[in-house]
Amino acid sequence: MPGYETSDATLAAIAGLLGTTAERVRPLPQGGANHVLLLGDDLVLRIPRTEQFLPDLAKEAAVIPYALRAGVRTPEIVAFDDTCSVVDVPYMVLTRTRGTDLACLELPDADAERLYRQVGRELGKLHRLTPDTAPALAGVPADDGNADPWALTGRLLKDGWIDAETARWLTGWFDRLSPHLPTSPPSVLIHGDIAPQNLLISPHTAQLNGIVDWGDAEWADPAADFAKMPLTGIPAMLDGYRQETGQESATGTPTWEARVLWFHLTWALGRLAQPVPRPGERHWTAPPASRLLGLLRFFTSAPPAPWTDLS
Repeated sequence: MPGYETSDATLAAIAGLLGTTAERVRPLPQGGANHVLLLGDDLVLRIPRTEQFLPDLAKEAAVIPYALRAGVRTPEIVAFDDTCSVVDVPYMVLTRTRGTDLACLELPDADAERLYRQVGRELGKLHRLTPDTAPALAGVPADDGNADPWALTGRLLKDGWIDAETARWLTGWFDRLSPHLPTSPPSVLIHGDIAPQNLLISPHTAQLNGIVDWGDAEWADPAADFAKMPLTGIPAMLDGYRQETGQESATGTPTWEARVLWFHLTWALGRLAQPVPRPGERHWTAPPASRLLGLLRFFTSAPPAPWTDLS
């Protein structure tokens, strides 16, 4: 599929439309779907790499205003044009959120815990948006929620990725988790990629400045928004989430912990069956074994209650 070229002439034209010059266009860390560049000091330009990623950019244009109205810390849209009528590529321009993405930082434990609570509170704000409260987002896709971890475990056994004893152990783990899961989880607007590289942090204060990259937004079980962060940060994220939403405490029935663990474990097994390394990708789950090792690391680090009761 042909790509959208960020030629000098195209960048100069977009810069001119936004009141700056081509000399003030500078590259930023690249995402998988978009070319990302600074326009001057205060604006960020995003151009999809190929036509395949254009629907995600259009989705962001619809979702971001709703996230802002919900009080979520995220950049504002300055311009969006998917017609290619002015320049030869579709593009989006956003206000710049200053900071360093979390994937590039090594925060002390106390700072990291405080930051994760902030992220949890932001998710609590976002997840108030439902198909009823945001009907204009009807075009946002809905997750079908049909992942079957028992069937996945069976396939891994049949295809030789795991042994029979491990399959029985995993099946038993899912059996123990399943009573904690809601029969019909609520459908809310999720970001879909709450991950370290999409969280911009002030490195001096460890404050969350903004959440970026809304291309994976969808209607889904809110627990799915906790599945792309390492498990080590999830207890603090859930604390912040509960503070924002007033939901049950961690000392009650561990419904939330079980739901989040269900996603982490299911997705870790799914990645096990796709063992091709993807060097150079910044997402912590890109290496095939990262999710499984993350589970191992978490449960061997004396996690707080009620997590140990779910292992």
